[in-house]
Amino acid sequence: MKRALRFIVSFLFAFVTVGLYFSNRIMYMKKKDDEFILDREKSAGRLDTNAFEQLPKREILIPSHFGYHLKALVVEPHRTNKYVIFCHGVTENKFNSIKYMNLFLERGFNGIIYDHRRHGESGGKTTSYGYYEKFDLKTIVDWLRLDRGPDLLLGIHGESMGAATMLLYAGMIEDAADFYIADCPFSDFQQQLAYRLKAELRLPAKLLLPVADLFIKMRQRYSLKDVSPIAVIDNIEKPILFIHSKKDDFILPTMTKALYEQKQGPKKLFIAEKGVHAQSLNENKEDYAKVVDEFLEDYVFVTEDAK
Repeated sequence: MKRALRFIVSFLFAFVTVGLYFSNRIMYMKKKDDEFILDREKSAGRLDTNAFEQLPKREILIPSHFGYHLKALVVEPHRTNKYVIFCHGVTENKFNSIKYMNLFLERGFNGIIYDHRRHGESGGKTTSYGYYEKFDLKTIVDWLRLDRGPDLLLGIHGESMGAATMLLYAGMIEDAADFYIADCPFSDFQQQLAYRLKAELRLPAKLLLPVADLFIKMRQRYSLKDVSPIAVIDNIEKPILFIHSKKDDFILPTMTKALYEQKQGPKKLFIAEKGVHAQSLNENKEDYAKVVDEFLEDYVFVTEDAK
C-alpha cells in the first residue's frame, strides 16, 4: 500500500513538474531585447534611423479586449487609402517589421507596425502563438477602418508567428483584408512543437505534448490544437502570397507548401533559394520584391482597377 502511494505521489509530482515546465516554455518563450533588435536592424543596414525618423507617423495605444494596450506606429508618407499591417514573429518586435514596411512604402502604401502582446511596448503577460494574437490583429484592423474609413485597400503581412496569427485571423475571425502575405508560417502549432522537441531536446512529443496541452488549457484557456492555420485555410477567399526559404530548418518549408496546396482560390508561392528562418527578404531582396510586385499586379491592383 505504501509503495503504491509513493508511486502515485511520485507520478503526480513528475506530471505536474513536466506540465508546468513545458507550458511555461510555451507561454514565456524568451524574447530578444528591444535594444538588440534595434541595433541588429541598424547594423545590418535594414533600418536607417534618420530616414525612419523623417517619415510622417503617429504613435498610438490601442486597447486590446484582454485588458492591455497594443503599441503601434502608423506610418503615412502617402495620401492614399492603401495600407498594410505588419505582424512580427515571436521574440521580435515592431522594429523587425520595418524592412517589410519599407518595401510597401516604396510601392505607395502606408503601413502599420505594432508589437504583439508581451512583446516590445505592448502589454500582456503570455504568448499564445496566434490564438489570442489573432483577436489583437482584429483590433488593429478595426481601429484602422474606424480611423481611415471603410474604403481601404488593405493588406496584411506576417512573419513566422505573425504569419500564423494573420492566417488564423483571416480563417477564424474575418477575411477582411484584400490580400495577405504569409512569410514562413507554421501550418500547425502541435506539429511544430513536436518537430522542435525532437530537433532540440530529443524528447518524445507523443508523451509530452498532451501534458503540455492540458496545462495550457488550464492556465490559458485554449488548446494547442486551436493554433492550426491549415485547419482554417479553406475559409480564406482573398489572395495569399506564401513565402518560405528553402533552407529554413526552424519551421520547415513543407509547412508553407502544405498551406499553399490546401488554399483554394487566388494564391502564389515563392520558395527562396537563400537564407534560413525568416531570412527570405534579407537574403533574396530582389527576388522577394519581384514576387511581391507580381502578386500585387496579378491579384490586388487588377481587382482595385475593376472597382
